[in-house]
Amino acid sequence: MVTLAAAPPDPMPTPPAIVAPAPREISFGRIEGRVSTGTTLVNIRVDGVYEGHANLSGRRFWRTLDLPGRDVSIRVTAVSATGQRASSTVAPVFGVPRAAKPRAIKGSLDRRLQHRVRTLVDAFPGVSAVYVQDLRTGKGAAWNAKARFMAASTMKLGIAIEVLRELGGKPASSSRVGELFNNMLVYSNNAAANELEEWLGGTTYGGSAKVTATLHALGLYDSYMNGGYIIGTASGLPIPVQVVEQPYYYSTGKYTSAWDLARIHKLLHRAAAGQGRLLNLAGSFTASDARFLLWTLAHVRDPGKLDRYLNPATVSVLHKAGWISVARHDSGLVYSKHGAFVAVVMTYNSAGVGASSDILAGKVAKAAFDRFSRRSDASRAERDGRFFVF
Repeated sequence: MVTLAAAPPDPMPTPPAIVAPAPREISFGRIEGRVSTGTTLVNIRVDGVYEGHANLSGRRFWRTLDLPGRDVSIRVTAVSATGQRASSTVAPVFGVPRAAKPRAIKGSLDRRLQHRVRTLVDAFPGVSAVYVQDLRTGKGAAWNAKARFMAASTMKLGIAIEVLRELGGKPASSSRVGELFNNMLVYSNNAAANELEEWLGGTTYGGSAKVTATLHALGLYDSYMNGGYIIGTASGLPIPVQVVEQPYYYSTGKYTSAWDLARIHKLLHRAAAGQGRLLNLAGSFTASDARFLLWTLAHVRDPGKLDRYLNPATVSVLHKAGWISVARHDSGLVYSKHGAFVAVVMTYNSAGVGASSDILAGKVAKAAFDRFSRRSDASRAERDGRFFVF
């Protein structure tokens, strides 16, 4: 009698190595990584909800999903032929629509939106500047976009970029730099910004000089920092980038323009997908750094500005505002199922500013959202063989 040898047991899979996304970063929905030999199936769950299985080729897996516009937990499970399982989890990850993934664009004027922007700024009791652009089509509008305004806290974006460039990676959330970084952006804390400037350059003046040098290296010549913060306070016509009316203080202290702020956000948006000149800075600024910085902006506690008239259930606004008694600004990226657009609204009134500035920011963002969304729906209808006139 011949006894057959038993088949070797199916090896227990090891937990998958998740390459993307990473914790404390935004994600355009790409999930990928590696699994151990013997894995026959890879399942994905988002906040515990089964989203199907990933594509699997050898030991590599990948899948692109539409992630919710909030922090989520992604669990990847490797399954062997006999049903043995091993899982890995990545969290928190802030989802942005895959339709918003950066692409090459050429800016061009949207006349209808330009008219709407001009109507809104004419009604504002003071000096204002606006820049909005659809980051899928390049269409946009602007008013007074190269005028220099006192920057206030908007230049904390520059500090954040310089910190990440110097640090060479995301700061640990429990580290001193990590705590300062979060407090500076999420809560707009001036003391945290000053301490980070000192960390960068020994003094607030040394740190701000390094920030200015990096901004100028990116071609942002309308932006300048001078010391720390006071504690307690496409085809067709080009989008018109010009100076119409200039606040008197433009050449002193910290200043920037709507055009420069828009370019900072566009640079971050492109860098998040591994594109653009922000990744070519001397030192180390990576796509991961951009995704982490945008993840931080997604948690800014400053509602009622660009997001004022947008539905938070369907739209995510990643922004950084700034204000003093006579100037009030907001700038950021707006993500929805239609894609993404950049929006910047800056205001000044020597008699003081307040809710009217926030209302203007909200109305500009809503006008841009409505216009770009309608264009997106019309383009989709054309692809489906249906046509709208607008």
